[in-house]
Amino acid sequence: MTTVPPSPAFGESLPQSPSQPVLDFLARRRSASALTLAAPGPTDAQLADLLRLAARAPDHGKLAPWRFIILTGEGKAAFAAGLEAIAAGREDAVKLTAKLGKLKAPPMGVAVVSSPRPGEIPEWEQLLSAGSVCTNLLHAATAMGYGANWITDWYAYDDEARALLGLTTDEKVAGYVFIGTACEAPAERVRPEAAALTSVWSPT
Repeated sequence: MTTVPPSPAFGESLPQSPSQPVLDFLARRRSASALTLAAPGPTDAQLADLLRLAARAPDHGKLAPWRFIILTGEGKAAFAAGLEAIAAGREDAVKLTAKLGKLKAPPMGVAVVSSPRPGEIPEWEQLLSAGSVCTNLLHAATAMGYGANWITDWYAYDDEARALLGLTTDEKVAGYVFIGTACEAPAERVRPEAAALTSVWSPT
């Protein structure tokens, strides 16, 4: 059984130290296929912990330019039905409807919504912060023992689907993070060679 430590008090000193378990975790981290995620999902208490950990993301200006929408139970089923109705009116209805399988299978989804705040902090940095929240949530759910997958499919970008979710015109879906119990262990996939993507800047 995993436990999540309480949040430190404001202003508390947080000395940094090496953590081999974290390095081991990151070296083998792997998203689980959303189609393999089944019940049980996180409890209410576990979900609260996951969101608290997700919110510990880099956030220039301390704006919290994001919010969470939980999809579970009857609410998730109704949302999926609404998306099916939207898809039915499109030329590629069969394809769009098929893509909803990844939303339907897991017992829980968390929509991380980017909600940029006006001010001095560039919107781009606020969008990156929302992406960091998705990463934290993905890692936290996996570390808690659940399978998790970060998805952005057509219903993350479609205007009708965004309206169905309750987004304002200024908001975007940074990602749907689906969480559940993985019915099978994910296999390692091809990874990029970091060295091939790295250069050292030098003056010309």
